[in-house]
Amino acid sequence: MRRHAHTPQEALMSIGQLSKASGVGIDTIRFYERKGLLPAAARSASGYRKFGRTDQDRLGFIRRAQAFGFSLEEIAVLLRSRKQQGGVAAAKALAREKLAALEERAAELLRLKAELTRLVDRCPGAGDVADCPILGAFEPLPVRHREAS
Repeated sequence: MRRHAHTPQEALMSIGQLSKASGVGIDTIRFYERKGLLPAAARSASGYRKFGRTDQDRLGFIRRAQAFGFSLEEIAVLLRSRKQQGGVAAAKALAREKLAALEERAAELLRLKAELTRLVDRCPGAGDVADCPILGAFEPLPVRHREAS
């Protein structure tokens, strides 16, 4: 694994300082380093990892991509795309795939919202449990309905 080189004027920080500055846990930083999402850190003479602003920026990139629902494997592709010829096309294709998945998930969430709204509207909010369609909706289907499906 290649080591990350820092410029002489760059302020270096420990893994704890990087964790605090980036909002990413120490174990997660180590994990990203092992997975190649974060370049192997330079080491001090005593063997401690030393990180710079570029590492902090990269962790920010990873966190923002995760917020959009990209997996770590997809984020690795996006990170490589920043440095490759044709990387913009690869990033756009990956983002289009993610957009399609998000649209599908959004449609499913809207369907669930409509169904739950219907159940809430039909529930009296008091009285007999049998009159609550919310509770009934989560019960297992009767045997005869399961066999027919």
